[in-house]
Amino acid sequence: MASITTTNTSGTTSNGVSFRGPFAIMTSLFFLWGFMTVFNDILIPRFKEAFTLSYFQAMLVQFAFFGAYFVGSLIYFIISTTKGDPIAKIGYKNGVVIGLLISAAGSALFWPAAGASSYPMFLVALFVVGLGFAMLQIAANPYVTILGPEKTASSRLNLAQGFNSIGTTIGPLIGGYLIFQYFAKSGAHGADSVKMPYLAFCIIFVLLAVVFYFIHLPHVGEGHVEPGAGALKFPHVVLGVIAIFMYVGGEVAVGSAIINFLGQPNVAGLSEVDASKYVAIYWGGLMIGRFMGAVELSEMKKANKQVALVVIPLLAYLLLWVAKSAPLDALQGASEASIMVLWRDKFVENWAVFKLYLPFIGLCWLLFQFGRAQAARTLVIFSLTVVALLVTAILVGGKLAMWCVVAVGLFTSVGWSNTFSLALEGTGIYKSQVSSLLVMAILGGAILPPLQGWLADHTNIQFSFIVPLIAYAYVAFYGAKGHKARRPATPSTTP
Repeated sequence: MASITTTNTSGTTSNGVSFRGPFAIMTSLFFLWGFMTVFNDILIPRFKEAFTLSYFQAMLVQFAFFGAYFVGSLIYFIISTTKGDPIAKIGYKNGVVIGLLISAAGSALFWPAAGASSYPMFLVALFVVGLGFAMLQIAANPYVTILGPEKTASSRLNLAQGFNSIGTTIGPLIGGYLIFQYFAKSGAHGADSVKMPYLAFCIIFVLLAVVFYFIHLPHVGEGHVEPGAGALKFPHVVLGVIAIFMYVGGEVAVGSAIINFLGQPNVAGLSEVDASKYVAIYWGGLMIGRFMGAVELSEMKKANKQVALVVIPLLAYLLLWVAKSAPLDALQGASEASIMVLWRDKFVENWAVFKLYLPFIGLCWLLFQFGRAQAARTLVIFSLTVVALLVTAILVGGKLAMWCVVAVGLFTSVGWSNTFSLALEGTGIYKSQVSSLLVMAILGGAILPPLQGWLADHTNIQFSFIVPLIAYAYVAFYGAKGHKARRPATPSTTP
């Protein structure tokens, strides 16, 4: 099939075909896997209670799910080096269809797992879902960067990741309602309440696979690719894989340490319940920053861009505030009327916390101005800001240290999208193979948090933030120098 060869600044092909429709369709995938990923946070307490598990055993939910990302990406890379890049042969659209069908199969396995009341079967089901999501990530991330001019690839990926963050923001609310209230039956085994939501996911995945199979999407990157690790011929790709490893590891490490950090007497002395509100702000910051990044790195007219840079983050901020005020702890057994009253009361109560976050959004706006709509420059500025925040958190205590750590989420927001798009630049038909390496680097989220924990055990939790500090320093280096490492100006591999 013919490949798209050129694009103009309006986001259309050289023959006038617009990319806006295909891009809008692709964003639904980003929302869906964000929405479904946070269901794991609901499954952990549900399974812990249903199967009388230890905390370690319950956390195997995350191990099974995210371990599948690494295994799936590794399998894909091995196949691409020995048999030729699969997506380069079948196309990104078919890669998405395969990923959706694998995810549907994993979701369907929840039904027999619940029937057998088998925790290991649930873990297998989650692993299969994770394999499907790995395939979706490998196909969807580079495809989004291709749907328009290369210089605005970071803008599109930030926008898509923004919808992913909407999924992670409202997912716990809807998932908690479905699993803890709507499908929870008195006297039934606790695991039964997860059957129907995951059956619904299965149906949605199958329907989306059918839709993606029959709709017209631009056939980009198709054709024969010789076996071999062609992606590794690009030095900026190798450095980019390390950057993604560091970015994901640093992001997860900070988020995982917030509750314990805020519980320190010399920081805030908060209880776990109170500290969890700040975790919500940390992760919600990614949503706000990604939408701002999508606007700033786009080719929108300057006046419109400045308006959007104010309106969009405030709307995202409001969504975060509303979603995180949801009384999830009262869902089980409460009436709808009482839930709405509790929701309103928590919304008002949370203003005392959320209002202190607004100055950081203002700082984020200012730093985007300094970024000058350049992906690499913005990545450097934001990563160095994270380094500065973590240095402050290590050296000082009290509320200043608390807010420095919480605000990291806002400034780490563009890290994934900008690093990913910079690593893909100039790789031509090797984009999907590069993507498999980058997705494999999500392993950083499994390595750096335990490393930080080990350092906290041997020193203190405040000093342990030096682990993500070093990680973000490397990401800043990649934005400044690493992404330009001996990259060919016009790669011969461009389709």
